[in-house]
Order: sequence, then structure tokens, then C-alpha cells
Amino acid sequence: MTGASFEALNPRQMYGKVVETMIIKATRPPRQAFLLSVMAGLFIGLGFVYCAVANVTGAGKIVGGLVFSLGLMLVVVLGGDLFTSTTMTLVPRASNRISWGQMLANWGIVYAGNFVGAIALVALILLSGHPWNDGGSIALYYIKTTEYKLTHSFIEALFLGVMCNLMVCLGVWMGYSGRSLFDKMAACLFPVGLFIACGFEHSIANMFMIPMGILCSGMMPPEVAAKLADPVHTLSLLTWENFVLKNLIPVTLGNILGGGVLVGLFHWLVFADENTREARATSDAHESLKEKHAG
Repeated sequence: MTGASFEALNPRQMYGKVVETMIIKATRPPRQAFLLSVMAGLFIGLGFVYCAVANVTGAGKIVGGLVFSLGLMLVVVLGGDLFTSTTMTLVPRASNRISWGQMLANWGIVYAGNFVGAIALVALILLSGHPWNDGGSIALYYIKTTEYKLTHSFIEALFLGVMCNLMVCLGVWMGYSGRSLFDKMAACLFPVGLFIACGFEHSIANMFMIPMGILCSGMMPPEVAAKLADPVHTLSLLTWENFVLKNLIPVTLGNILGGGVLVGLFHWLVFADENTREARATSDAHESLKEKHAG
């Protein structure tokens, strides 16, 4: 009996694995997809909680970025459905392995599930009182980070979203080459660490981060508000309308371009000849089957 190989998959093998995995994602039952998406939204939020603690305790952006990768590690290892990596279902769509309807329906389910998971974690964290530890320093981190995120122009938010999901999907893609748990976790570490350290924008992380900042700003006691440079301006900026229009919409569009197009479709183009041969072989097999039945 031969043992399992621990040799990493080569790029062509990785591409094949991504295609098959994305087909499974796009065609799984809606209920299962939604529940896995709720799980993923909560996991990404947990990564941001870890990042917030790291920054508040003085560990800085580099360490904060590395510990944030816990969220993506949990998604990859436990099989959660995350919208940002689900954008790579554009690959099997480009190969005509799934329909536009299947792809877009799956995107909608996953996006909604991620939002539910992120908001559920917001409620849990607020009920725990965690943001108000250490004199409200963690709540202040959420508020100031949210304020910064809502000062980007539409174009800035769009391209910060592009850069973010370029890194996230490269991390996920590299993870498909792994043969062990450690391989998959290690592949997430530095791409995710880079996007957090650089301040790139992740739509699902922001589904946790920005609502947390908005709610903390509305709940903060006077002694915490006094630590803000301009509390009145901050409160006027941290609104649900700004969350959707100034961040969520442009960042989501950027995430689709960064992950679905720059990572997914780019690799599809790299292996375009292989896709053509596979499609031709599939078509020939179907024609042969039809002729057999006709005969």
C-alpha cells in the first residue's frame, strides 16, 4: 500500500482543483451554502477582533495583519463559504461549467450569509462588553478605524477592494496546492497580513468592522467620546448610509475585480488552451453519446 503524497500541487494541478472546488461551491444546496456563509462571516469578524486587540496592545499593523489571518484560516480549514473567494466561480463560468444563474444566485446567498454571520458576531461582542475593556480602548479602535474607512472616495474604496481581494484570493489559491493542514494555513498568512497592514478593504470584514464602529459610537460614554479629536464630526460620518454607499458597494465591486478577474480569470486565460481542449472533449463525448442512442 502506498502512502499519501505530501508534494504540493503544481500550478496546472492547482488550477484544476480550483475549478472543481468552485463548481461544488456554485452548485451546492442553497441551505448548506447559506449556513456555511454565516459561519465564514463570523470567522472573518473574529479575525478582526484579534487584529483590534493586537493594535490596541501596541503590537502594530504587521502583527495585527498576521493574527487577522486566523479568520481566513478558519474559513479554509473548516469549509466556510466566503464571498471574496467565491468570486472565483467566474472561472468555471468562463469555462461553461456552470451557468450565469447558478453563479449569481450563489454569490447572493453567500453574500447574505456572510452579512448575517458578521452581524451575529457584532451582537455577541457588544453583549460581552468586550469593546469597553481598558477604558474603552478597543471601542475607540473600532470607531477610529470605521471613521478612516468612511473617508475614502468611491474610486479609492474600489481599488482598495481590488488590492485586498487580489491578496486574499492568491492566498486561497495557494492553499489549494497544500497537502496538509499546515500548508493551507501557512498559505493564508502573509497575503492576508499584507492587505491588513496596507489598509486594503475587504467587504466581508467590513460587514463586521463598520457596524461595530457605528454601534460603539452610538453607545460610547462621555469619557470615551472625550478621547476623540472631533466627536461631533465622527458621529456625523459613522452612519448606515455612508457604510453602504461609501464603503460596502465600491469595496464589493473592487473585491469582485480583484479576486474574480485578476486572480480567477487571469488563471483561466493562462490555461485557455487546456480549457478549449477539455470543452472540445466534453462536446465530442456528448455527440458520441447522442449518436449511440440515435443508432
